[in-house]
Parts: sequence; C-alpha cells; structure tokens
Amino acid sequence: MKTLQIKTAQNVNIKFTVANVFQRLLAFTVDNVIKFAYIYFGIQLFDFSLFDPAINGDTWTIRALDVLFFLPVTFYSLYSEILMDGQTLGKKLLKIKVINEDGFKPSITDYIIRWFLRIVDFNLFMLLFVYVASLGLSDQYTLLMLLFMCGKLVGFLLILFTEKNQRFGDIIADTIVIYLKDDVQFSQTILENINDTYKPTYPNVIKLSDNDARIIKETFKTASKLNDYKTLIKLRSKIIEVTDIKSVHKSDKDFIDIVLKDYNYYTQNM
Repeated sequence: MKTLQIKTAQNVNIKFTVANVFQRLLAFTVDNVIKFAYIYFGIQLFDFSLFDPAINGDTWTIRALDVLFFLPVTFYSLYSEILMDGQTLGKKLLKIKVINEDGFKPSITDYIIRWFLRIVDFNLFMLLFVYVASLGLSDQYTLLMLLFMCGKLVGFLLILFTEKNQRFGDIIADTIVIYLKDDVQFSQTILENINDTYKPTYPNVIKLSDNDARIIKETFKTASKLNDYKTLIKLRSKIIEVTDIKSVHKSDKDFIDIVLKDYNYYTQNM
C-alpha cells in the first residue's frame, strides 16, 4: 500500500497509509447501497400515490415533499463525515477516514468543499445525462448509461493516478483519505497515565480526534526533548484554535500535558 509522510506545521513527520482506489470504491458502494435502501424502504413505507399532483392538485406541496424526502440522501456524505469524524458508514466499515494534509481533522469548510465537488468527481456529465433523457431518442438508454459511467469514472481515475490518491474534491479541499490499518497501535500511541482520582481541566478537548491527539503527543515529545520552545508555542496555539480552550496554564508544556491527559480521561470515560 502507498504510504505518505506529512510534515506538520510543527515540523514533525507523520507517516500515513493512503487508502487505495478499491477501498474507496467499496466504501462508495456501501454508502450507495445504504442510500438506495433508504429510498426503496421510504417508497414502500409511504403511499406515494397520496403525493400524486394529478390526485391532489397541489404541485408545489408535492415538490416540497420530494425535496424533503431526498435531503438525507443528498447530504448523506456531508453530514456523515462531519458527525463521524471524517467517515461515512462505508468508510467506517472499510476502516478509512478523511484527514487534511496537515494530518489534523478537516474543518467543516473542507468537508463542504469535498461534498460539493462530488459533482465533478462523480456527476460530471449529469447535465448531459438529463438533457439526453429529455430528447426521447430511440437509443437513449445506451447513451445514458455511457454518460453515467463516464461521469463516475472521473473520480475513480483521479484517485488511481494522483500521487496522494485524491479526487478533485480532495485536491481543492487539501484532504486525503487514509487507511486505519494499525487501529490498536494507533489508539495505544495516545494513551497517557492517569489515575482514578484524576480531575480534568479542559472539557473542550473532546473536539480533538484520535489522530489530532497522536500528532500533538508526537510533536510534544519531540519538541520537549529538543527544548524547541517555538514549536511548543505553535502547538499550543493550534490546540487553542481547534478546541476554543481558555488556557489556565502559563507554561506551554504544562498546558499540552494536561490537554493530552484530559483527552484520555474523556475518551476513556464517555
């Protein structure tokens, strides 16, 4: 598998395993099965003849109901990745997740960019698809399927041939998709020794992800060993920026040490 070494803003090298095109394709397939299942069972559950404008005569209401019904499918990838720390159900099953190129959790803006640019990666020819469907050509089904497949191939080919296995949305949002192959080791690298009587100081540390905590710990250890105070200041600023913590510690080392202990406390007791 392809590995990628990222130099963080604190000049610490972190190595990741990049998710390959087949893992992402399988995750994409799982997510689409979930979406199609939602549509199928939704249609079976609700009597859509009740929403037929020919029967009810209220076209605007019917269109509004259509929009509401398809909202969960339309925004599935966006809200899943935001709520599940860079994963959809498909990505979680395949043990892959989205991170930004600095190694930290992407911002909501990054997730929105990735989601919006799916129109290029997977639906580039959708307008042509709709246009051909409206023409009513005798051999339109063959052409429609060809356009549909070509549109889906754009993202596939980009992931296959780009250096970091990125689709267009990843490139613009500065994100990559990694494979969490060392899940047990990954968790062990962020563990801190805390006793049963430990009292946490910063509840906002739960805004961090496991990956954030790992990078913070590795950077902290390296900077502390080298007495690299500039890096410690940068690391403290980054933590405060991500978590909105109001620090009560004047020492950078004390602050970061407590942040790591608090993160372990909350993740082990939630």
